[in-house]
Amino acid sequence: MDGHREMIGLRNVSSHCSISEMDDYDLSRLLDKPKLNIERQRSFDERSLSELSIGLSKAGLDSYENIYSPGGRSGLDTPVSSTRNSFEPHPMVAEAWEALRRSLVYFRGQPVGTIAAYDHASEEVLNYDQVFVRDFVPSALAFLMNGEPDIVKNFLLKTLQLQGWEKRIDRFKLGEGAMPASFKVLHDPVRKTDTIVADFGESAIGRVAPVDSGFWWIILLRAYTKSTGDLSLAETPECQKGMRLILALCLSEGFDTFPTLLCADGCSMIDRRMGIYGYPIEIQALFFMALRCALAMLKHDAEGKEFVERIVKRLHALSYHMRGYFWLDFQQLNDIYRYKTEEYSHTAVNKFNVIPDSIPEWVFDFMPTRGGYFIGNVSPARMDFRWFALGNCVAILSSLATPDQAAAIMDLIEARWEELVGEMPLKICYPAIESHEWRIVTGCDPKNTRWSYHNGGSWPVLLWLLTAACIKTGRPQLARRLIDLAETRLLKDGWPEYYDGKLGRYIGKQARKHQTWSIAGYLVAKMMLEDPSHLGMISLEEDKQMKPVMKRSSSWTC
Repeated sequence: MDGHREMIGLRNVSSHCSISEMDDYDLSRLLDKPKLNIERQRSFDERSLSELSIGLSKAGLDSYENIYSPGGRSGLDTPVSSTRNSFEPHPMVAEAWEALRRSLVYFRGQPVGTIAAYDHASEEVLNYDQVFVRDFVPSALAFLMNGEPDIVKNFLLKTLQLQGWEKRIDRFKLGEGAMPASFKVLHDPVRKTDTIVADFGESAIGRVAPVDSGFWWIILLRAYTKSTGDLSLAETPECQKGMRLILALCLSEGFDTFPTLLCADGCSMIDRRMGIYGYPIEIQALFFMALRCALAMLKHDAEGKEFVERIVKRLHALSYHMRGYFWLDFQQLNDIYRYKTEEYSHTAVNKFNVIPDSIPEWVFDFMPTRGGYFIGNVSPARMDFRWFALGNCVAILSSLATPDQAAAIMDLIEARWEELVGEMPLKICYPAIESHEWRIVTGCDPKNTRWSYHNGGSWPVLLWLLTAACIKTGRPQLARRLIDLAETRLLKDGWPEYYDGKLGRYIGKQARKHQTWSIAGYLVAKMMLEDPSHLGMISLEEDKQMKPVMKRSSSWTC
């Protein structure tokens, strides 16, 4: 067996999408491109969308170099990872790094990602021996923060190449811009060749294409650029085209009356049937963040300029919609409770015709007088009042949430610490669905039973997202509390994928051990708390020109 394959424990799986020999143009021609030596100017992230939209016609904005600068701690004028390993490490840190490096996957001698789980005790491998796009994000951030960007660059280029494959499920062809959910490297020690096998949803449980993969790819590209100061990767024709293809998929016009993205169940981290079909908060928050990241990296040439204009318009509409219709606090809940129904005309207060009797009983007790959150879903006659961790954390990091809303989300987490954090951070959603509702919503899914897996399970990987949100909102002491809590058990329990129970007390009944993103999530949280300037990789400041005037009244009008 090949040395690399033996090291990472890869096993064969079948897929409709495979190529025996892969071109390595991206790992040879592009890897050697020199960094641009550009004088640091005002960060693009600090510019408002209004400034951009007004200035698009001006010749001075046609040059990408004149408006974009990585900024942050590891910008063009700051050495990369200047504080690398400078803090007094917890005994877990060395163990975590060793485990993370064991999960590395190599293609033709180059590291290109990390497998989902390195669990030799498990009899069924399923697809846990593959490199998942969303799973690799915390691993990538850990390597960037540790001054090891090459693996991240390799990953970005390799997944970009996979995007160009023809993607078919049965006889249907997927959109050109779709990114894979995962890929696997097969080593042939006899022929001494490496083969990549990608999954775009045709092998996934439920056969759902990952909507979030493309968004995470754009977000990670920006993180790489911010960390290294290397603009050359994002500026390559390949990366520019990759971003435009992703954007073309989600900015296409259709029958939508909302700026949010309509999605199928199981299209994101919650990749099984859990009633998130429609306009799930996780996808909308990632969509918003990816749009802002792409806006910073797209060139203002003939092709890019058109997308920039479309992004600016969509961001204004999306922020207005999300901040107004998805936001729930004590006052808004009381207003919805008093809604009249069957209203017709432009002056309707209850615009989505939500029936007040559909408000679940639990939300009245869950909602504190001080605090709030973005609810799970809003569509005609339907509001999903569940709290989802990833969507709310990304809303803070992307500045989809206004500063007041970000503070309110953190207030809610503190007020409902036992319910949302418990004994292991962090509930993926709250509350769990059970009994008859569980049978209807999940289709009697034996993996998503109450307080388990996606149905109210506690996921250690979410530690890095909540830590980042804590730092951004000025609550580092809360982040320290979260990390201290995780350190009591994570290593001892073997880095589980998730925990079960109302308090997250028990290792998940089907949880894999040595789950890579549980390991990487801990490392990222730890490094961010030690050096908060790392936050710049995955945080965007608020664009004040995009902020709508929010008036609290008995209507949803903003």
